[in-house]
Formats: sequence, C-alpha cells, structure tokens
Amino acid sequence: MTAVITPLTGTGLRTHRDELAALLHAVVSGGSSLGFLEGLDHAAAAAWWDSLLPAVEDGSLALWVSRTGAEGPIDGTVSWYRETKPNGRHRAELRKLMVHPAARGRGTARALLAHAETEAVRAGVLLLFLDTETGSGAERVYRSAGWTEAGTIPDYASDPAGRLHPTTLFYKQLGGAHR
Repeated sequence: MTAVITPLTGTGLRTHRDELAALLHAVVSGGSSLGFLEGLDHAAAAAWWDSLLPAVEDGSLALWVSRTGAEGPIDGTVSWYRETKPNGRHRAELRKLMVHPAARGRGTARALLAHAETEAVRAGVLLLFLDTETGSGAERVYRSAGWTEAGTIPDYASDPAGRLHPTTLFYKQLGGAHR
C-alpha cells in the first residue's frame, strides 16, 4: 500500500498531537538522531509538537504527514522552514523527515521527501538544505534522491544515547535553479 501524504494545519497539529508525539517517541527510541535524547517521554514529545504551532499557523513551517492508506495511522512526517531573511527567501531547511520504525522499507521516506520537494517548487523555493547523521539510513535516502553533499562536520550532534556523531550537510537545487 502506498503512502498517503497530506498537509498538516494548526488545527490538524492540535488534533493529532498525541499521535505525532507517539511517532516521535518511537523514532527516537529506535535510535534516530532528531535532536532528542533517550528518555524522551510522551509529554516532552507532545510539548515539542505544540512548540511548532505558531510556525505552522503563520506559514513559515510547512508540515506533512503520511499514512499507509487514507485511514491508517500517521507513520511519517516531513517539514521545511522557509527562510525569513530578505536575502534568503528563496531557500528552506528540510527538517524532521521521520518514519515510524514499523513502517520503514516501504518507500515512505522517499515519498515524503519527493512530496516536500514538489511543494517547495510550488511555493517558489529554489534551494533546500538539511543536515543528517553521517552514515545513517537517512543519508542514503538523500543521496539516492539526488541531493548533493556539501560537507561533513565532525562531532556535530549526539545520537539518542548521547554519543557524538558527524553530520553531513546536503542541498538540492529545485525547479531548474542552477545559476
């Protein structure tokens, strides 16, 4: 079954906050480096999603969720923040591409990434960029989706267990923006 991807508004974020908190908890507990450490509880995960409400509501954060089937549970998310500085409004930072560990291997991450890229082009974004843990499964997804490595920073962030890892920076030019 293919991923059904839909945008999440402020109302949707409030409605699905607990489901999103459970997703974040599962992904972090599965060892993915998303900026959180082991011991992330439901309340802290829910509070993090709540902290996104202003950005979702003002449009600076575009957020999508995936479900396996139209009525299935949320099994993944992706978002991007549009730069607000006058000289950077053409770019956005891709953030928090996450897929529930039980839903991996079905193409959900690739579908979410492709959707975010398509929506970025529609919004006039010419450049997306991101960082991800070097050597992670996510890094392989970005490489295979045509993202360009910009470099690696040693000891950039810790994994959920607190061990430091390098991160790889990637970018992708969109909509023929190759000046």
